[in-house]
Amino acid sequence: MKKTKTKIEKQLRKKTNPVLVNTIIAAKKNPKWTKIAGILSGPGRIKTCINLSEIDKKTKKGEKIVIPGKVLSQGDVSKKIKISAFKFSKRAEEKLKKAGCETNTILNEIKSNPDAKDIKVIR
Repeated sequence: MKKTKTKIEKQLRKKTNPVLVNTIIAAKKNPKWTKIAGILSGPGRIKTCINLSEIDKKTKKGEKIVIPGKVLSQGDVSKKIKISAFKFSKRAEEKLKKAGCETNTILNEIKSNPDAKDIKVIR
């Protein structure tokens, strides 16, 4: 179910992390990224945390994926992919760099790809 901009705005008022607030605002302004804004504006206790092993299972070589949450370091990635996430654990980022993957924040991805072209969202 897609959240309305009003609901996102209401939930945004409760957020205190300035990076999270800026990411939600940027995503909310762009209709292609509204789904990500809805996920990020939700309660913290149901945020997405996904391990590298799960990312490896759900992706194909060369894909661009967005994870509206945190990427954790358990497992390995065997394919070169581009991952945009709200946060990366230090070990996960190291493993991704070693595997030749590109990492990016969601905010930077919104700025560089406003049309959300070829993006796959993994939760």
